[in-house]
Amino acid sequence: MINENIAKLVQYGIEKKLIEPEDRTYTINQYLEIFHLDDYEEPEAPFSETDLEKVLNELTDAAYDRYIIKSNDIVTRDLFDTKLMGILVPKPSQVIRDFREKYKKSPRAATEFFYRFSQDTDYIRRYRVKKDWKWTVESPYGTIDITVNLSKPEKDPKAIAAAKNAVQSSYPKCQLCMENEGYAGRMNHPARQNHRIIPVTVNGSRWGFQYSPYVYYNEHCIVFNGEHVPMKIDRTAFVKLFDFVQQFPHYFLGSNADLPIVGGSILTHDHFQGGHYQFAMAKAEIEKHYTIRGFEDVEAGILNWPLSVLRIRSKDQERLIDLADYILRVWRGYTDEDAHIYAETDGEPHNTITPIARKTGDTFELDLTLRNNITTGEHPLGLFHPHEQYHHIKKENIGLIEVMGLAVLPSRLKQEMELLADCLVTGEPLRDHESLIKHVDWAEQFVSKYKEIHKDNVMDILKEEIGQVFVKVLENAGVYKCTKKGREQFERFIFTLNQNEERRNEE
Repeated sequence: MINENIAKLVQYGIEKKLIEPEDRTYTINQYLEIFHLDDYEEPEAPFSETDLEKVLNELTDAAYDRYIIKSNDIVTRDLFDTKLMGILVPKPSQVIRDFREKYKKSPRAATEFFYRFSQDTDYIRRYRVKKDWKWTVESPYGTIDITVNLSKPEKDPKAIAAAKNAVQSSYPKCQLCMENEGYAGRMNHPARQNHRIIPVTVNGSRWGFQYSPYVYYNEHCIVFNGEHVPMKIDRTAFVKLFDFVQQFPHYFLGSNADLPIVGGSILTHDHFQGGHYQFAMAKAEIEKHYTIRGFEDVEAGILNWPLSVLRIRSKDQERLIDLADYILRVWRGYTDEDAHIYAETDGEPHNTITPIARKTGDTFELDLTLRNNITTGEHPLGLFHPHEQYHHIKKENIGLIEVMGLAVLPSRLKQEMELLADCLVTGEPLRDHESLIKHVDWAEQFVSKYKEIHKDNVMDILKEEIGQVFVKVLENAGVYKCTKKGREQFERFIFTLNQNEERRNEE
């Protein structure tokens, strides 16, 4: 079976053009070395298209049986099968040359090549990503995307203990550093032998371009600084966003905010996220236009969106950068006690922005989402953060991806919703199950809306109700609410922009 699976894996590499037919014997011998084999017999029976997941699983089972790997937990298995795939992956220089050749045809041809390559190398594990639950719900703000992330494997207790006891290392400094390319990994850091990075120049400096291994949406990419420096939203950030969009005009690019609670999970490494996908936020329309003094040539307005977003549009990206920089500087120092917005408390800054840049036709757009990370006694995790009543569905930060209208929900929801569905159909009390107690109040609220709940409609009902909870979560994250009072408060900030510009001109 080892010989047959080695043959299948090598044939896979040839079919996906990761290696050439002339590399076949050489590659087989590399696998024989890994498995401590001295002999090899070519399988007699022909085989059809390779089931990559099955082949890797069987080869990893064989490695465990032969004591090549000492544990059979998911982390150890991932470290080993990534090593197997790494043998098939071309050197970075070759991948870069291929990407640049495709780019000569078009930016889209280059990204399509690299996205397919990142899947063929198993860096993006197709067979795991397809396990994610995905659906949409309608809302007053458009069609909202929902996903339950099942592609990131849950670590078992042995793996968690092994990671805790592993020797600590500062190489690579984080999972976004350039040094991850080709890295063998360890119990507390993923293997990346099958990972390749495309170097790009952003604002005159060296950056990297790669895809997320979890691809929450089509061509979900990460663009990251070549140096391990912290995230910072400032004028230069806006310059970088548009510099990339100029090079890849079919992609949007955005940034998480640079403060805790309203930021992403990695604030220590400067990076952006983008891709070839149109979120509900991009489709949302400006509900009211405003003229900002000094920028009369720039279209500006409040977006019809649950978070508080100013959209600015112009064919001249420099004008957008100037205006965005001005709005950011004013927002950083802006306080409106009536709206519970404080620029700082006890010297701790609270105001920042989540920006998203894109190009539509010959016009550049920049969505500026106003964020504030203040906490209160009633909301210790954040006033403009998912409120406690919704934590049973979403407790984590509202980062860039959620801001744009895609819920990334925890994997625990799959089992909880399947169990909840059974209880709703059979009438079994939810409180009989510890994992469902947190859902009781929510379930009691929505069941009365439906004439009947049965096995054929229960999951559709749960998906709809989960989606509507996420819409409420997005509304929680808006510093100005979508109400008459909220819009009056938003307009006060816009009025301040015009006041400050007038003072600046006088000075």
